[in-house]
Amino acid sequence: MSDLGLTLYVDAHFSSPYAMSVFVALKEKQLPFELKTVDLHAGDNRADDYAHTSLTQRVPTLVHGNFALSESSAITEYLDETFEGVALYPRDPQKRARARQVQAWLRSDLMPIREERPTSTLFYAPSQTPLSEKAMAAAKKLAFAAEGWLQDRQYLCGEWSLADVDLALMLNRLALNGDPIPKVLAYYAQQQWQRPSVQEWIKMQRPALA
Repeated sequence: MSDLGLTLYVDAHFSSPYAMSVFVALKEKQLPFELKTVDLHAGDNRADDYAHTSLTQRVPTLVHGNFALSESSAITEYLDETFEGVALYPRDPQKRARARQVQAWLRSDLMPIREERPTSTLFYAPSQTPLSEKAMAAAKKLAFAAEGWLQDRQYLCGEWSLADVDLALMLNRLALNGDPIPKVLAYYAQQQWQRPSVQEWIKMQRPALA
């Protein structure tokens, strides 16, 4: 456990976009933490010891002293409200609400993209299968929303927030698989992908897929 009593549980393959979001948040805040992995393929998230830590038996889970919290958005908001350092969300209420809207939407919509371009295609090998009509429609919806929010700005809210990392990951599900995507969005996603905190996650040593 770190000096602050922070432990982050993530998936053993380092492919969960939600675990990545929390990992990036901790790195941006420059908070020392212990990283532990949970093998979801082996069902270790259902084992008694982990299930008593994360009652929902999900990753990521953050443990801060005697307090355990799951669900990535809840964790990153907690980190931003509890610790000083780089702001993960804008301080302006409307900009902060926009960032949270984008995160919530990315987690609840665009299922065809998430199904046909899982994050394993980003961190292991790209897909060789063309997008279905449903996924292409979802990609069009994603591009429309992203272009509307960005409006040629470098960041969603005019300043960096964790929502930029989450949006870039969704866009890279397409860009890194060679799927059609507007150049301005591909460039935006590429720039976010180069952020040092993101690169630390990308460069994790991953076990082979079963």
